[in-house]
Amino acid sequence: MRLLSFLFFTIFIATSCSSQKLADMTTTKMEYSAVSRGVFKKIIVENKTVSVTNGRNAEAVEKKIDDVKWKQIVAEFSKIKLENIPNLKAPTEKRFYDGAAIGNLKITQNQKTYETKGFDNGFPPKEIEKLVNLLTDFAKE
Repeated sequence: MRLLSFLFFTIFIATSCSSQKLADMTTTKMEYSAVSRGVFKKIIVENKTVSVTNGRNAEAVEKKIDDVKWKQIVAEFSKIKLENIPNLKAPTEKRFYDGAAIGNLKITQNQKTYETKGFDNGFPPKEIEKLVNLLTDFAKE
């Protein structure tokens, strides 16, 4: 009986944690920006919607994210440890001599913001590379 209770409790905790992660995505806002003298790009993803701004004076274009793409974003987001985001190291340094725009990822979840240090646009830290690439794909569409 004790074993059965333990199994039930373990399953209950596991399912509530996974559903909580998905529930957290409805309150999560991801912002990717790339800025230099000649480049301004801002991508905001929030609750299955994306807003893309290409240019300093450009209007933001907003659209819904399809379920397949959203599941990819959620899967990559779930692999990231938010508290480590400010400590990520950029793999390249082209932004120091105008060789690349400065990229930045900011994630806001439960009124807490996690932001990377600047990195080269197109060369994000390895830990967030797949998520950043999914976000920047919206600007190419």
